[in-house]
Amino acid sequence: MKKKKDEYIEDLVRSVQEDFLIRQRERKPFEARWRLNNNFLLGNQFVGINSLSDIELTNKTYFWQERKVFNHIAPIIETRLAKLNTLKPEMNVIPTSSSEEDEKIARLSQDILYSCYEKLNLSEIISRATTWSEITGTSFYKVIWNGTKGKKIYNKDGKIVYEGEIEIDAVSPFEIYVDSVANEEIRDCESIIHAKAYSTREIRNKWGVNVKGEDIDVIDFSGSGIEGVKRKDHAIVIEKYESESVEYPNGRLIVVCQDKLLYLGELPYINLQDNKRGFPFVKQVSLRVPGCFYGQSVIDKLIPIQRAYNAVKNRKHEYMNRLSLGVLTVEDGSVDIESLSQDGLEPGKVIVYKQGATKPQFLDEEGLPSAFKEEEESLLTEFSDISGVTNLLSTRFNSTNMSGVALELLIEQDTSRINTTADEVNRAVKEIAKMILRLYKEFAVTPRLLRTTDDKKSLVYFKNTDLTTDDIMFMSDSTLYESLSSKREHVLQLLASNILKNENGEIDKEVKRKILELFGVGLMS
Repeated sequence: MKKKKDEYIEDLVRSVQEDFLIRQRERKPFEARWRLNNNFLLGNQFVGINSLSDIELTNKTYFWQERKVFNHIAPIIETRLAKLNTLKPEMNVIPTSSSEEDEKIARLSQDILYSCYEKLNLSEIISRATTWSEITGTSFYKVIWNGTKGKKIYNKDGKIVYEGEIEIDAVSPFEIYVDSVANEEIRDCESIIHAKAYSTREIRNKWGVNVKGEDIDVIDFSGSGIEGVKRKDHAIVIEKYESESVEYPNGRLIVVCQDKLLYLGELPYINLQDNKRGFPFVKQVSLRVPGCFYGQSVIDKLIPIQRAYNAVKNRKHEYMNRLSLGVLTVEDGSVDIESLSQDGLEPGKVIVYKQGATKPQFLDEEGLPSAFKEEEESLLTEFSDISGVTNLLSTRFNSTNMSGVALELLIEQDTSRINTTADEVNRAVKEIAKMILRLYKEFAVTPRLLRTTDDKKSLVYFKNTDLTTDDIMFMSDSTLYESLSSKREHVLQLLASNILKNENGEIDKEVKRKILELFGVGLMS
C-alpha cells in the first residue's frame, strides 16, 4: 500500500515538473521581450532577441562607430510611474440597499478594508506591482491568509496558535505560468503555476522538508557583459493551482520542490462569488492585448524609436568628429601612413612628404546636414506621442499667453492617455478588496478587535458571521483627469453651497479631516 502511495507521489511530482518545463518553453518569447524591456530601461540598448528567444549583444559594423546610449525610455517610465503613484485608489464599499442591516455590513466591511490598507502598507505594494506592469506589461497580486500572523490566541501543546491575517504580495510576471497564454483573464485558466525561489531555510521552516540549495539568477543582464545577480542557497518551489473539476470539486493545490512533494490538498481559499474556491491572484496590466493573457508595456512601442534615436545621435556625432578632426587625403607612398594614423594631426605636427609628390590636404566637407536635426526632432515628438508623456508647457505652448482654464484643459488632455493604465490599477484594487473580505469571511472565526473610521473612532468586535460579502458593492475610483487645484476649487464650491454640512449645520470630523488633507494642512483638532 505504501509502495503504491510512493509511486503516486513520484508520478505527481514528475508531472508537475514536466508541466512546468512545457510552460517555460511556451512562455519564453514573452520572457525575452520582458528582459529586452528591462535592458532598455537600464540603458543597455545595443541588444536584441535572437531566433532562440535569448538576449544577445549586437556588434558594430565598423570599429570606429559610436555606440553611445541616449536613454529617453527611463525618464518616460519614471514620469508615468510618478503620475500613477499619485492615484492612491481607495477600496470603497457601498450597501446594496438602504436597509439598516446592509448599511451596517457595508460600514464594517469599509473599516476592515481601511485597516488592511494601513497595516499592509498597500500603497507601497500597489506601487511595486505598477512598476512591474510598466516594465513588462503585466503584474500580479497574491492575496492569501497567513495563519502565523496576527495576535496570539492560545498555546496548544507547546504550539502557539495565532488569529491569522491577510498577506498581499506584488508578484512579477516572471513567476507566473498559465496553462495557455490565449486565456485573457485569470478566471479563464484551468491551472496556474507560481514558481518562486525560496531559501532552503525558509522551505524547511514553512514545509518541514530539507532540499538542496543552489545559486538562482534573480536579475539577468544578458548581452551587457555584466554578471547577473544571484541568490545563494535557494531552490525553486512550484505551486500548481488547479480549478474545480469533476474529479476535484474544490480544485487542487500541489506544491513541489525538486523531487519532493511539499503539499497536496484542495484550493485553500473561498475567494470567489457564491462561496467558490479560486486562484489567489489578481492581474494588473499596463495596456491590454486582445486574445492574450499578458499585457503590453509602453516600452514595447518605444524600443524602435529609441533605436532610431540612438542611431541618429551617434551618426551625427561621427559626422561632427569628421568635421572637427578632418579627413586627410594623401598620395600613395608620399608620407608615413602608420605614424599619421596613430598620432593624428596634433597642433605643431610637421608632416614630411615625398619630394615631387602631391602634398596632403583635407577632404572638403560640407556643414552638418539639416536632415540630422529634423529627424532628431521628429523622433522626440514620436516619443511623446506614443508614450503619452509630454513636457507640455515648455515644448509646445507659450504658457504666458494662456488662461488658467485653458492650461487646465491642456493638462487634462495630456493626462488622458495614461488613464487607461490608471483604470487597470483601479480594477485590480477592486478585486483585491473582494478577496480581502472573502478571506475574513472564511478565516476570522474568533472575535477580532477593530478600530472604526467614523467620528467616534470606537473599537468594535467582529467575526466572520458578521460579514456577507455578496450583499455589498465594491468601488475603487481614482482618476488622473482632475488636478489638485481643480479638486480644491470644487471643494471650496461645495463648502460655499453648504452641501457638506450635516443636519445640525456642522461639518463631520471625517469630512473635515479629508478636506484638510486635500489642502495639505494635515490633521487639526
